[in-house]
Amino acid sequence: MNPTLFTLLIASTSVFCGDQYLQKREKIIQDERRLSLGGNIELNDKEEAVNKCIMKHKHNELDYAFDSPQFFNFSHHFFFYRENIPNSKVFKIIKNMPKGAVLHVHDMGILGPDYLLNITYMENLYVCLEDNIQFKFSNKTPSSVCSSKWILMRDARRNTKDITEFDARLRNRFTLVVDNPDEVYPSITQSWGAFMDYFGTVAPLVSYRPVWEQYFYDTLLKFRNENIMYVEVRSILPNLYELDGTEYDQLVTAKAYRKATLKFIQDYPDFIGAKLIYAPSRKVDNATISKYLNVARRIKEDMPEFFAGFDLVGQEDLGEPLIEFAPQLAAAAGEFNYFFHAGETDWCGSTTDENLIDAVLLGAKRIGHAYALPKHPVLMREVVNKDIGLEVNIISNNVLSLVRDVRNHPLNVFLANGLPVVLSSDDPGAWEAGVLSDDYYVAFVGVASRTADLKMLKALAINSLKYSVLDSKEKTDALNRFNLRWKEFVNNFDCSSY
Repeated sequence: MNPTLFTLLIASTSVFCGDQYLQKREKIIQDERRLSLGGNIELNDKEEAVNKCIMKHKHNELDYAFDSPQFFNFSHHFFFYRENIPNSKVFKIIKNMPKGAVLHVHDMGILGPDYLLNITYMENLYVCLEDNIQFKFSNKTPSSVCSSKWILMRDARRNTKDITEFDARLRNRFTLVVDNPDEVYPSITQSWGAFMDYFGTVAPLVSYRPVWEQYFYDTLLKFRNENIMYVEVRSILPNLYELDGTEYDQLVTAKAYRKATLKFIQDYPDFIGAKLIYAPSRKVDNATISKYLNVARRIKEDMPEFFAGFDLVGQEDLGEPLIEFAPQLAAAAGEFNYFFHAGETDWCGSTTDENLIDAVLLGAKRIGHAYALPKHPVLMREVVNKDIGLEVNIISNNVLSLVRDVRNHPLNVFLANGLPVVLSSDDPGAWEAGVLSDDYYVAFVGVASRTADLKMLKALAINSLKYSVLDSKEKTDALNRFNLRWKEFVNNFDCSSY
């Protein structure tokens, strides 16, 4: 061998295998871990025991998937593995773990199809059995247009040959879940179309005033049962109605929320409470935006302690961009907290992802989804500098056709850079997911680093309270309550139970 070549080979080998190289390599790994969300949290001995258990189960799942990638659930549509999630030991631990708050969830998409089906057994419910099924509670036959005829639901059910089959077909109206999602929802057009149909079907069913109040009470119970202690709910504030046809102002809808919340806190004093984000449709004109802002003003004036802020919702690609309403929204920025949906798109350089620019410039306290944020490095820095919370909804983004393999979700960039992430669930009832635990599980195992551990989970839960609109005193109380629950969870943890 050429002596010079031999010398270079030895030198190269020395550099590669020497302690200095390995130390530099380890430093990069440790620096990245410290930079990631939760990286600076120190775990005590009992937390370390919990961490050892959950990481053992997490690595078992990931090792199997690495060796058999075709069976890695998270590379597929959520509907393919949804029913297997409760079998995961990691999921069982996460479900029992205190998770703080839910800050991005839409009222009529929280409780699932079984709950909605039960509503159809109530008295005085009429149904119009056509392609776009209609429901209406009334003390007489509804006068609104029906291409067939309005009939009492109890009679429609009684007249069918097979009630089980009838209810199964009815239940399908209350869910997006299908056996073949890749065929039924080949693109965002089909998934969002079905999503909008879902709300069109559900809205008149739940906006009957007694149902609405009970629905939200039961929603809070669902959250509490998944170890959540506080909720900020988005609502378009539909006009509630009575059996005699009386239709109420939107302020009454907001008051119904507060009424249900106060009753729930009285029944469950360990639950901190809920606040309302008024979130009407973005597919409107400037005159309508002015009306929206006036509604928000009325709610804030009547119940300032319950009103959280303002947002605009709907499919961003089809709705009006924020820049269209920027003058009006900027003028009202001093009056409201903004929590704009922005960047819920795969496009780059479009009016849709540029909603992120306007959300930041308009002073949004949090940004809903922010899916396109990594394509905007300047905005990424602004989010950090302004400490703007990012409301990430993993399962929603999968179901609504933004990402199929969640390993490619931008949440992994947010987590790796320690951005102010808040995990939430968007409309879990529409796709039959848990109200938050499923999203935590998918994020923890399917999106985050293999090395992401209990520190990250704890940081996410703390963030959910940190980026809430609770005032400083309320926030301190909430964090104190969370720490007590976390301590109880850790102290009573038994790995052999999972």
